[in-house]
Amino acid sequence: MRTGWRRFLIGLLVLAPCTDVAAAQGVAERAAPPPNAHMTRYGSGWECDRGYRSDQGSCVSIDLPQNAYLGATGRGWECNRGYRKVDGACVQIELPPHAFLSRENDWACERGYRRTDQSCVAVAVPENAYLDASGDRWSCERGFRRTDDSCIPLELPPEGYVGRSGNNWECDRGYQKRGGSCIAVEVPANGYLDSSGRDWACERGFRREDRSCLAFRVPARGHLDYSGNRWTCDPGYRQRGVTCIEDKRLD
Repeated sequence: MRTGWRRFLIGLLVLAPCTDVAAAQGVAERAAPPPNAHMTRYGSGWECDRGYRSDQGSCVSIDLPQNAYLGATGRGWECNRGYRKVDGACVQIELPPHAFLSRENDWACERGYRRTDQSCVAVAVPENAYLDASGDRWSCERGFRRTDDSCIPLELPPEGYVGRSGNNWECDRGYQKRGGSCIAVEVPANGYLDSSGRDWACERGFRREDRSCLAFRVPARGHLDYSGNRWTCDPGYRQRGVTCIEDKRLD
């Protein structure tokens, strides 16, 4: 019995490598790429060579139309600059007068012209205007504002000046815009012009009420807060009405 068992084990060891080889050959045959193809980088299958596309298990050549080139993947085509795809062909882009090829392989109008349908039409720049950065629109010069298709001068009231945009006006510091005029800001007693220069605020120790600055009393054990227009109680005290009482909750 022992001799027969040994022979059986030896037979398995001899057959095992042969079985593995046969299996490997079968896998290799199944995975073998067709003509004009190659194994993928990680060996999990095959893909067509550059200039070919997959078609029912084979690789067929990509037919390039005139004025075309292989795309980045190598499995499709794109038209040369100045041409666009139309029904499987590359048709030349027709440029109207005063046009040029754009970066997107389309056409755009030269500066001073705007695209209208399939033409470039000159931009009519009125007096006191200039072409803006786009090159196909215009803007009014500083001190003028746009009205329909013209630029008219700004009407500045007394104490007014041309604003930052150049096409509107603002009031000097100490004045407020009201309609078409600049009205002086009325600063009450114990008030001052704020940082905008067009309104007022109350000095420290006063609060704004209607058009006046009213003083308020700071109770004992209280102090003005950071704003200067309110008060709060000192540490260890809490507010009750208009007074500060000892905060016994801290004991």
